[in-house]
Amino acid sequence: MATHRALIVDDEADIRELLELTLGRMDIDTEAAATLAEARAALERGRYDLCLTDMRLPDGSGIDLVREIQQRHPELPVAVITAYGSMESAVEALKAGAFDFVSKPVDLGVLRNLVHSALRLRDTEYPGRDRRSRLQLLGDSPAMRQIRSTIVKLARSQAPVYIAGESGTGKELVARLIHEKGPRADKPFVAVNCGAIPADLMESELFGHRKGSFTGAVADKEGLFQAANGGTLFLDEVADLPLHMQVKLLRAIQERAVRPVGAQKEVPVDVRILSATHKDLAALVREGAFRQDLYYRINVIELRVPPLRERPEDIPQLARHILERIARNTGIRVPALADDAMEALQAYPFPGNVRELENILERACTLAEGEVIRAEDLRLPERAPLGDEGPSPAGLEPGAMPLEDYLEQVERDAILKALERTRYNKTAAAKLLGITFRALRYRLKKLGLE
Repeated sequence: MATHRALIVDDEADIRELLELTLGRMDIDTEAAATLAEARAALERGRYDLCLTDMRLPDGSGIDLVREIQQRHPELPVAVITAYGSMESAVEALKAGAFDFVSKPVDLGVLRNLVHSALRLRDTEYPGRDRRSRLQLLGDSPAMRQIRSTIVKLARSQAPVYIAGESGTGKELVARLIHEKGPRADKPFVAVNCGAIPADLMESELFGHRKGSFTGAVADKEGLFQAANGGTLFLDEVADLPLHMQVKLLRAIQERAVRPVGAQKEVPVDVRILSATHKDLAALVREGAFRQDLYYRINVIELRVPPLRERPEDIPQLARHILERIARNTGIRVPALADDAMEALQAYPFPGNVRELENILERACTLAEGEVIRAEDLRLPERAPLGDEGPSPAGLEPGAMPLEDYLEQVERDAILKALERTRYNKTAAAKLLGITFRALRYRLKKLGLE
């Protein structure tokens, strides 16, 4: 006996028949409607677990139905059927609130994946809904409450999400929460830093390769798209993709398939794409450094993560959480923050955001005498830096600090920036700084940054 019901809205009898047959084989009851009016009547009298609608209907657009379902039946996933190659209409449907889309001619494998995801979304027991997560997006500021609410809504969709924000704001954490709270939670979450992969290896890393396709390809290897199959692929620092890879990424997203290096055929993949960068992607599009068509494809929905300086009221909670974690990891008692230390933290602009707060508190735990951290233990720069490039001692007035301290701060900032740019890969950071790995280790120890 079927346990789920689907509403199919399409004026073409052969498409309706194909969808009804496919869903019937998946043990799903179906009801068909040929017009918007019939669909509205069906929605009024019945309950459904999924709706599939064509974009073009005799009495209106499938987009209109998507919007109506969003308003009147927000719990109902609705997917649209689009004409082949009509990515503009697919993106418009996703922006209107569609769960996902499938293109004509309908690929039955893609359709079945879509249906399974939609039904997991409707099932109150799908993995990730009620389990207690170890992931936390802390902060009670209005901005963070809004982001947590938005994450829950975004998790219900399969639309690509572009996460904007400065370095250190927690963009990957946001991506992981979107994945964990959605119907793909029991499938892989694969994060890739596009800026950390050498350009000549990027295609192989993303799409995989076949044995013998190039020197060193001693065996078949699956790419990150295949590793994320059924789940979510998070493209961090997507702005760093070279133009030739942007073209191939766009095709992979649109065709829902990848071609491994050296392969003759494409391999179908079912992944949800989330992306992020600390750069201004729209500005890069205007400059011709990022493809406009890819920008619109990955930026169906944009979510901005605010910098820490815009929400200083969250700093006490964040600081307590970080100190508790440091204490657990090091086996010490949780240090307390003196009033002057908390005031200093809330007055500091944090160009490195939450990641910088973590580094400052880790250092302070080492420097503090006793179990109370005071303002002087924080070693905050004496003057707020300009822009978001990090502390800049060169901006200090002459005599603002002793020369030795000034030079140490210059060295510290250069090392922290290099580590940030290389995602804390010390070998890559040493190369970027033009020093040996051994020299970098010495400096890290000397500056208390290990």
